[in-house]
Amino acid sequence: MKKNINKIILLVGLMGSGKTSVGKRLAQKLDLPFVDGDREIEKASGLALVDVLKCFGREEYRNGEMRVMKRLLSGEPCVLASGGGSFVAEQTRRLAKQNALTVWLKADIDTLYHRTYGRKPRPFLQCSDTDFKQKLEDYIKEEYPYYQEADIVVETKNERVEHTVNRVVSALSNFLGETW
Repeated sequence: MKKNINKIILLVGLMGSGKTSVGKRLAQKLDLPFVDGDREIEKASGLALVDVLKCFGREEYRNGEMRVMKRLLSGEPCVLASGGGSFVAEQTRRLAKQNALTVWLKADIDTLYHRTYGRKPRPFLQCSDTDFKQKLEDYIKEEYPYYQEADIVVETKNERVEHTVNRVVSALSNFLGETW
């Protein structure tokens, strides 16, 4: 279903919001390439995300993430799943406003917890089991105000990914004033 999309579709949200799983299927549906911001950071550094954070620390991790996002947001139209906190950087938000349609995949604390607890290592969720939910709540308080700047907000729920993808497509269609 080729659409006349001449901008990057940037998916933003916390880890566990569905950026990668929704992004892959959305890209297929829109006949666009899919790019995963986290994988691009790993390629650029030659390290796993957890190791980038361990070796260089949070500040340098975020600086590297910002450089990668700058490159990606200057590229060709695609569906781009951002790193969880990359949209917090003012430079990234400014570039996104110029070069992308931003879609916030907004999830509540229970959905995020269900999707992240006990799963693959998340570099910014390295903490004790008892602190895990509190750390997610802290990220919500810290980062959701930035995500509110997105062009489109789509609530993610405990549902099949295809349902979320269809709601994103509908929101994009409405935002662009096109019928798909």
